Amino acid sequence: MKPSLCSVRPARLLASLLLAGGLLAGPAHAQQPDGADDDAAARAGYPAQALTPQILYQFMLAEIAGARGQGAMAAQSYLDLARRTRDARIARRAAEVAIVARQTDLASDASRLWLELDPASAQAQQVAAGTAASSARIEELESHLAAALARQGDKVGPALMGLNRGLARIPDKALIRRLVTDLTQPYLALPEAHFARANAAYTAGDAAAAAEALEGALRLRPDWEQAVVLQAQLLQESSPGKGIEALRGYVAAHPDAREPRITLARLLVAGKQFGPAREQFDELLKRAPDDRDVVHAAALLAMQQGDRPVAERHFRHLLDLGFSESDTIRMYLGQMAEEAKRPDDAIGWYKAVAPGAQFLTAQGRIAQVLADRGRLADARAHLQALAQAASETDRVQYVLLESQLLRDAGRSEDAFAVLDEALRPSPDNPELLYESALMAERIGRAEVMEGRLRKLIALKPDHAHAYNALGYSLVDRNLRLDEAEALIRKGLALAPNDPFIIDSLGWAQYRRGKLGEALETLQRAYGLRADPEIAAHLGEVLWMLGRRDEAAKTWREAAKAHPDNTVLADVIKKFKP
Repeated sequence: MKPSLCSVRPARLLASLLLAGGLLAGPAHAQQPDGADDDAAARAGYPAQALTPQILYQFMLAEIAGARGQGAMAAQSYLDLARRTRDARIARRAAEVAIVARQTDLASDASRLWLELDPASAQAQQVAAGTAASSARIEELESHLAAALARQGDKVGPALMGLNRGLARIPDKALIRRLVTDLTQPYLALPEAHFARANAAYTAGDAAAAAEALEGALRLRPDWEQAVVLQAQLLQESSPGKGIEALRGYVAAHPDAREPRITLARLLVAGKQFGPAREQFDELLKRAPDDRDVVHAAALLAMQQGDRPVAERHFRHLLDLGFSESDTIRMYLGQMAEEAKRPDDAIGWYKAVAPGAQFLTAQGRIAQVLADRGRLADARAHLQALAQAASETDRVQYVLLESQLLRDAGRSEDAFAVLDEALRPSPDNPELLYESALMAERIGRAEVMEGRLRKLIALKPDHAHAYNALGYSLVDRNLRLDEAEALIRKGLALAPNDPFIIDSLGWAQYRRGKLGEALETLQRAYGLRADPEIAAHLGEVLWMLGRRDEAAKTWREAAKAHPDNTVLADVIKKFKP
C-alpha cells in the first residue's frame, strides 16, 4: 500500500498545531509537536495567533488534500498558511509534504520560509540545502543562509557550528566547502567560523587546510576541547601515534577534560593498546562513576579482554543506572555467565530480557543452555510453548531453533519431522522450505530436497542459495553436472561475492575435470572466507594437481583453526598427507 501524504498522524498533528501555542495565543514554552527539532526548547516561542475561521478552514483543506493524495494542493495550502501565520512549524509541514509529493519548487519555497522563520534549526538548514541542490538554487540558498546567520546576533556561534550539518544533503563536497568559506567570512573573529571551515575542508578531502583552520580556531580559543579533539583525530590519521601523543599531553594538563580523554581512549582501542585504553577509562570513571557512556565503553573493553568480573560489575552498574539498551546488557551478562559455567545465572539473565529486538535470541540461548545440560526435552518444550503464542514470523524462528538443537544432537530424522510438520500450515514459507530441503538431504531423501528447492526457486526466483544448494547437491552426488553448474552460476549471478557459492562452482569444475579453473575459483573462495569445507575442497584440487605439500599445508592450517570439522577431517583421512 502506498503511504498517504499525511501518514504522520494528521489528526494528532492538527491537535498539536492548534493547541501547542502556534495558532492559539499561549506561552512561549508551550509543548512542541511530535518530531520537533532537538534544540526547539532553546529557541524563542512560536508566534501567538488567533484561530480564525479562515485559518482553520485552510488547515483542514490542506489535511483533506493530503489524505486524498493531492500532494501539490496540500503543500501549497500549508505554504500559504505558513506565510499568513509566520509559523515555522507549518512551514516545516509544507516542506515535508512537498518533498513527499515531489513538488521541487514548492519544497524549495517552503524550506526557505522555514529557514527564514527558524534560522537556528539545523533541520531547516538541511532541508533548504537539499531542495536548493536539487533545483540548482545554490546562490539563493547562500543568500538565505547569510541572512539567517546575520539575524543570529550574539548567538551566531552555535549557528556556525551547525552549518556543515545543515549543508550535508548537498552531494558536492567542494561546493559545501565554498559555501562554508563564503558564509563564515564575516565571522572570522569567532573560533566557530574556523572550526566550520575545518570541517568543510576535511569533508572535501583537504586535511592540510582543515588542520590550518583548526589552528586558527585554537588561537582564538586555546583550550577548546572540540577543536582539540578534531585536531588530534586529524593528526592520528596523517601520522599514527601523533594524535594519541597530543591528547596525552592535553589530558595531563587538563585532567578533567572528558571528551579529549574519551577520544584518547578510543584511539588507543583502535590501535589495539587495550591496557592503556583501560587506564584512561578508569580515570574517567574516577571523576564520573555514573557516566553511562563511559561505563558502557569500559564494560565492553573489559569483556573484550576477558576480564569477566570487571565487565560484569560495569554491566550491572549500567542496569542500575537505567541504561537505555538494558536488554543488550542482559544478553552480555548471560553470555558471560555461560562462559563462566554458571548456567542457572545465564538462564536468569536471558529470562529477564523483555519482548523486543533481543527476545527471540534470548529464548534461543535458554534452549541451548538447557540442551547443553542434557535437558533437550525441556529445551524443546520451552521453544514449543513460545511458538504456540508467537506470531507467524516468530513461530518459524522457534521451529528453526528446535530443529537445529535436534540436528546438533544427532537426531536428524527428528529435526526433519519438526520442519516437515511446521510446513503443513505454511507450505510456501521460504525459510521452512529451504531448511527442510537441506535436512531432507542429510537423511538421504534427495527427491524431497530437490522438490522443495525447486518449489522455493519458483516462489522466490531471486533466492541465490536455493540455486546453490540444488546445484551443489547434484555435484556432490556426481549427477547432471551441466545442469548443476548452470544452477550454481544462476546463484552466483545473484550473489557474485558469496564465498560458498563460489566454492560450489569450483567443486563443480573439479568434478567436470577442469582442475585449473577449479583451483582458481576455489582460491578465490578461500580468500574471501577461510572456511574449513572450502579448505577441504581446495586441498583436494591441489593434491590432484600434484601440489601435495600445498594441499597438506592448507588442510593442516584449517584443521588447527577448526579441529572439529568432520568434512575436513574426512578429506585428510582420505588422502593421508
